Amino acid sequence: MAELAALADPKVREVNEKHGDDHGVNLGRLRAVAKRLKTQQDLACRLWETDDTAARLLAILICRPKAFERDELDTMVRAARTPKVHDWLVNYVVKKSRHAEELRLAWLADPDPVVASAGWALTIERVAKQPDGLDLAGLLDVIEAEMKDAPDRLQWAMNHCLALIGIEHVGHRARAIDIGERLEVLKDYPTPPN
Repeated sequence: MAELAALADPKVREVNEKHGDDHGVNLGRLRAVAKRLKTQQDLACRLWETDDTAARLLAILICRPKAFERDELDTMVRAARTPKVHDWLVNYVVKKSRHAEELRLAWLADPDPVVASAGWALTIERVAKQPDGLDLAGLLDVIEAEMKDAPDRLQWAMNHCLALIGIEHVGHRARAIDIGERLEVLKDYPTPPN
């Protein structure tokens, strides 16, 4: 914790706070610490328990994703309230877990929009890599009905899923484009040229 505190930079913190995160550690430096520590599941669990964002990010980098039980991952996602911790936890840990599909299904229907966004993030992974067995038309129905009024993080994940369905699945492309054009979600989001 002392090493993480020494790495904190007020300028980095200021930038991160604009994105909803509350840490000031440069992520490149954090990754260097993780590389030096290597995988240490016990330390990762102790770091997670601190409730400190930088410590939790480090915990994610040094943990053993397959060591977590389903209920542990559920509790962790519910406790991951800053965007970076939430994103890293879902992408670096939950997606590698044997419980990913079970959690995906449970989280999609969760009333907490942050938890539901984790379910959509896992669904995005399925749409891209393992679409067999997914009801893509049903997902489009949910997106069409709920995305426009969804809270920011959930809306972002649903929109990403909508785009991926349209990109990856030609049979659903026209409907996905129609939904996107009608709902105009994230229409004004700044994007780079080209």
